[in-house]
Amino acid sequence: MSKGIYVATIEPNSGKSVIVLGLMRMLLGKTAKVGYFRPIIEDLDEGEMDNHINTVVSHFEIDINYKNTFAFTRNEVLDLYNQGKSGKVIDEIIKKYKYLESRFDFVLVEGTDFSHENSSLELDINILISKNLSLPVIIVSQGDKKDLKSIVDSVQLAHDTFKGEVDVLSLITNKVDVDQISILKEKLQKRINTDTDTNITVIPKIKSLASPTIKEIVKNLNGNVLFGKDMVNNQAENFSVGAMQLRNYLTHLKENALVITPGDRADIILGALQAHISKNYPKISGIILTGGLIPEESILKLIEGLSSVVPIISVKSGTFSVTNTIGKIKSKIYADNIEKIEMSIATFEKHVDTDKLSNDLITFQSDIFTPRMFQYNLLQRALNNKKHIVLPEGDDERVLRAAARLIDAQVVELTLIGDEDLIKERLITLDIALDTNKVNIVSPTKSPYFDDYVNTLYELRKHKNVNLEMARDMISDVSYFGTMMIYKGHADGMVSGAVHTTQHTLRPALQFIKTKPDVNIVSSVFFMCLEDRISVFGDCAINPNPNAEQLAEIAISSAETAKNFGIEPKVAMLSYSSGASGKGADVEKVREATEIVKKLAPSLKIEGPIQYDAAVDMRIGKSKLPDSEVAGSASVLIFPDLNTGNNTYKAVQRETGALAIGPVLQGLNKPVNNLSRGCTADDIYSTVIITAIQAQDL
Repeated sequence: MSKGIYVATIEPNSGKSVIVLGLMRMLLGKTAKVGYFRPIIEDLDEGEMDNHINTVVSHFEIDINYKNTFAFTRNEVLDLYNQGKSGKVIDEIIKKYKYLESRFDFVLVEGTDFSHENSSLELDINILISKNLSLPVIIVSQGDKKDLKSIVDSVQLAHDTFKGEVDVLSLITNKVDVDQISILKEKLQKRINTDTDTNITVIPKIKSLASPTIKEIVKNLNGNVLFGKDMVNNQAENFSVGAMQLRNYLTHLKENALVITPGDRADIILGALQAHISKNYPKISGIILTGGLIPEESILKLIEGLSSVVPIISVKSGTFSVTNTIGKIKSKIYADNIEKIEMSIATFEKHVDTDKLSNDLITFQSDIFTPRMFQYNLLQRALNNKKHIVLPEGDDERVLRAAARLIDAQVVELTLIGDEDLIKERLITLDIALDTNKVNIVSPTKSPYFDDYVNTLYELRKHKNVNLEMARDMISDVSYFGTMMIYKGHADGMVSGAVHTTQHTLRPALQFIKTKPDVNIVSSVFFMCLEDRISVFGDCAINPNPNAEQLAEIAISSAETAKNFGIEPKVAMLSYSSGASGKGADVEKVREATEIVKKLAPSLKIEGPIQYDAAVDMRIGKSKLPDSEVAGSASVLIFPDLNTGNNTYKAVQRETGALAIGPVLQGLNKPVNNLSRGCTADDIYSTVIITAIQAQDL
């Protein structure tokens, strides 16, 4: 079941608030604790509260601090995008949402309002947010003053745009003329529901919801309420100008009309008030006095003595200007307008199939798992149990930049191996803001543990003809020193390889960290962070040409790694053919390895041999292996040899822009991970966090 829903729109004034209020009432009928979140709000004056948030939180009495209900204002987002820091926007939104997800049973997320220009950027941001939160989407549009073709075209475009990236749960078209509802719904279902079962709803235009209140009119006109302050939530469903004689004007009054007249027209003012209490005329919603004119004292005294007075507002603008301004007001729903809130909820419940929508939410499962969400989860896991990681290549620029980020995030304790003076000089030269008081900097030969490490290595390796002098030379090497820190319990894991070779990094680990008791081969995986999923690739760094038994062990280890990092393992044993069609030594090795895995790990979902496209593309997978539970949805891809694996991961990384985290080593008693010499500071940052998580499990 999804723990949230994202309500998005594609245009301004869509009536999205009606859907949000109705959804909140529906959700509260299904679960006790429902949270509310607006990732991006409009820019506000200091001390002012976002109207959407205030309305929902206050009406439904949600126990939530206002600062936790949003992440950014609109201008803050634009500033970060202009600085090339769009990733920071998504990271902070994920962090805020995850906090609410941990506090509430369900979270209703409301997207932006499209109240400004640059709607294409706004659309992209809404898709990006919903995708990174892995939430199904309800798309709200409006049909006011549009022909049927325009409505259908815009709804289909919105559906197709979102559907390419996220799961669209429902399409709701609001503000549609009553006589067009049936035919519009039929056209939408015919156009959109050709290969999907998206719930389609059409809601009629509700005049009372579209009509501005006197309170909104006062705000837009910067008016002064002279009388009737307790009735400012009256809705002005019509308005007319009182410029003719009273006897003629009375015939133009309509129900809940707003009277607009110059402030010196006492006849119109008093006549309208009398008509309001008369059984023979419609009730009015209020009176606007234009031109900055105030009725004479005697008239004011007469009005003041009435038992009930509709709002009377004085404004400075002229009648023509006031009339134009009122005609352009787009009504909103706000916290103290209980009538509109209840009307919104009633409208939603009347026209939306809440039983189906509730069931769709309960049964919804998202297959989307974005790199940002994966990295957020990694960071949170590492923070839960902080570990000590050693970086032997302490003076490398990439290592120093990664270290600065890691210390700033307070995610691990770090030891940098290298000359302290050189490292400090490098930090100044490269302008890297790493506080050296918060990291351990160790030069092997100057360490107080140096002699102890030498003696320990001697005892461990003397049966291999290593003498004390040889042990001293070996411990002077940064890789041996860092690995010995782990062996002695002075660190929990090591990340190296930005400068050194794989062999240089792994040799000491294999010599005295050694492999786990049930492991015969050390292997590696890359976490391939693709646009909408995380795939595990193995082995792409260590074993050149594993035999069937080794390949099977790599598959089992890789599946376990995937599971440990929150990825459901569906294992594809890759080859140049799928199923039983292929022949030859290479494909037979993969077929044999698959059978070994099935015997050793019978509960593991596995398919092999299978081609890469059949493993990751549902259409091709079901075409070639229709009965497979892995084809088309593989999450763990095992390559038959290092040549294939290494080239494939690099090709995928370069051609798709995927983030490749790794290689992450499997099978050692304590975590030692090897970097590519072409790695970036981001790669090192991610690998250190993964190493810290591995250390938690050992």
